[in-house]
Amino acid sequence: MTETVSRAAPPASRHAVTVGAGATLTTIACVLPVFLVGGLAVQLADELRFSPAGLGLAVSIYFGVSALTSVPSGALVERFGPAPVARAAVLLSAASQLAVAGLARSYPVLVVLLALSAAANALGQLASNAALAEHVPTHRQGLSFGVKQAAVPAATLLAGLAVPTVALTAGWRWAFVAAAVAALAALPAVPRSGRDQRTRTASGRRPGGTGPLMVIGLAATLAAAAANALGTFLVDSAAARGLSPGLAGLTLTLGSVVCVLARVAVGWLADRRTGGHVGLIAGMLLTGSIGLILLAVAGSAPLVAGVVFGFGLGWAWPGLMNFAVVRLHPQAPAAATSITQTGVYAGGCLGPLGLGALAGAAGYPAMWLTAAAAMFLAALLMLLGARLLRPRPTPTLP
Repeated sequence: MTETVSRAAPPASRHAVTVGAGATLTTIACVLPVFLVGGLAVQLADELRFSPAGLGLAVSIYFGVSALTSVPSGALVERFGPAPVARAAVLLSAASQLAVAGLARSYPVLVVLLALSAAANALGQLASNAALAEHVPTHRQGLSFGVKQAAVPAATLLAGLAVPTVALTAGWRWAFVAAAVAALAALPAVPRSGRDQRTRTASGRRPGGTGPLMVIGLAATLAAAAANALGTFLVDSAAARGLSPGLAGLTLTLGSVVCVLARVAVGWLADRRTGGHVGLIAGMLLTGSIGLILLAVAGSAPLVAGVVFGFGLGWAWPGLMNFAVVRLHPQAPAAATSITQTGVYAGGCLGPLGLGALAGAAGYPAMWLTAAAAMFLAALLMLLGARLLRPRPTPTLP
């Protein structure tokens, strides 16, 4: 009997790894269009005639559409299962990138096609969350969610690599073609759903206790708005402090690497905790707000420390948040995370617009201090959410 169990365990372990890899590849394939637009902004702007403000507006619209489609996407995942929705998301992402390559002859067309890919982002993210909840053992889900969310900053690195390898040699349109082909290559990695299709009913796949989820979602809005400023304005802010363009770009590379490692490490640590994950997110946001304050201080040492704390803790929590929500709502993981994910997308939409306007009017130090205050308030809301999620003792009758 012992020998039979030992032989059966490795395939299950390999299946969990396969599912995790599939969820990560799906996430990269579905989120790559927006980062590709950012990475190729110089080449796109030269041909399509738009300013940096136009780029910010396009990215904000992308995350706004992602926020609007998040909850409906979660309902679709609960109804049809993660596998078919993930495949549809990958196909939609690939189609939108091919459309950009062939049809984007003006800025408005680019914005419309980028907004179309935003629906693929929402579908892919929530399908991946449900796949991990369905196939990965509970004691490994923290690491799996951390790796999946690390795919988002990894997509930024891939978009950056597309500039010298494809855009500057064959042209930016071929970079989108290559990204679409790479997205289609992720289709075989999508795992088949193992749950009975008959269990997916609209009435039986809804999360309970949406009040605490909405509080956490509001906290995620503020935290994501502040953290998105790191990726959007860090290079320009560093250059304004006197750094050369090359060194300013390296600060963003450093932040991306720290963010990837931190998201994986936080997920690994989450598997070794029995609870208190939302409270841990609050602590990370408090530390991240200190990093944002340091970015407002002159000098190279505060800049490096601010990047490490800001990216390493202030932007490493999305995987842990998804893991915590899935653990608390295993009966409807996609529907539950769609509520909190809406907050993340709303922050990605509102943060660059509001903070960018503040930076233009009052300067980067004021912007970083405002972002730090928003992240601090997000930490307080996370503490409130953790308190609301805490089970209340059942009163005993005399």
